[in-house]
Amino acid sequence: MRSPSPPASTTPGASPLVQRRQQLLPFTVIGVLCVIAGGLLAAATAPAPSEHTTWAAAYLVLVGGVAQAGLGSGQAMFTARISTPVLAGQVAGWNLGNAAVLAGTLLGITALVDLGGALLVVTLGLLAGGLIPPGIRPVSGTKRWCLYGYRLLVLILFVSIPVGLVLAQIRP
Repeated sequence: MRSPSPPASTTPGASPLVQRRQQLLPFTVIGVLCVIAGGLLAAATAPAPSEHTTWAAAYLVLVGGVAQAGLGSGQAMFTARISTPVLAGQVAGWNLGNAAVLAGTLLGITALVDLGGALLVVTLGLLAGGLIPPGIRPVSGTKRWCLYGYRLLVLILFVSIPVGLVLAQIRP
């Protein structure tokens, strides 16, 4: 009788995303929920869109959803294993920061937007800081382009968060 195969997370040769399901899953699930929420908000306000609801829908989809899923995927592929408390802190930091930015913007409380933006920058720093240095584990082929994409995402977010905070200060 043949013995059962080991779980996918311990299967040699399994993709890094399968091996690191714990690091990927929370970011992906919440990211997908944000994309759905953004789509529902856009659909619900389509007959009479406002600047705030249009912005909130785009923010939910792009920052809460797509960026979050990309950050989770990149972390799962290109960082050392992290502990559950660190992962929980990253997921909580990213999502609390996004919630503060959304609430602060919609309520017109720039201090809350600033607090959320600061939390996003700190969390992004934690996510980027976990990248394995290039010489430790060589990356080639398609995986190299994925690493470039992950670094580009982190760079875009590092630049766009402060820009968004400045815009929040100068807009009425």
